[in-house]
Amino acid sequence: MPRAGLSATHIVTEAAGIADTDGIEAVSLARLAGQLGVRVPSLYKHIDGLADLRTRLAVTGVRGLTEAVAAATVGRAGRDALLACCRAYRDYAHRHPGRYAAIQRPPDPHSPADQEYREHTDALLALVLTVLRGYDLDGDDAVHAARVLRSTLHGFVALEQLGGFGLPADLETSFDRAVDTIDAGLHAPRGKDTP
Repeated sequence: MPRAGLSATHIVTEAAGIADTDGIEAVSLARLAGQLGVRVPSLYKHIDGLADLRTRLAVTGVRGLTEAVAAATVGRAGRDALLACCRAYRDYAHRHPGRYAAIQRPPDPHSPADQEYREHTDALLALVLTVLRGYDLDGDDAVHAARVLRSTLHGFVALEQLGGFGLPADLETSFDRAVDTIDAGLHAPRGKDTP
């Protein structure tokens, strides 16, 4: 019989705390069971193993990131929306580094949470595409721009989290200039794709 008060939601919340504090690699079923005061087999009454747990962590992460970006960009357009989107992304990654790391891994397609993960990633992409429509981008142009935006933001965040920016120049200025560069690139005329 499952332990009273133990649920998939409770397990994922505890795992998210471990991930945010000690890193995604610190999340194990043994550690989680120990913190929850149960044995590992008790977890299997609520989750389908570590791969499923990581998919559920990714759901928590992408849902939180989507909510942060939505709140930051509502009622904004153009560069203002872009800057708000970028700042919300970076802030979320700093406040929830373990959940953010979980988003970067491919989900387990066999996890019961896989469909929910896909729904939340679709919602996040829709928000980003809405921001990019302020630059008259749609179709493949919007997809290419979304990839550039994500890779730039993820690269900046990853380097920042690893302490990779050691020079004394102000980091906030660097971030704002990265956004300015993306903004300028989004305004640039788009040529035909080269073969």
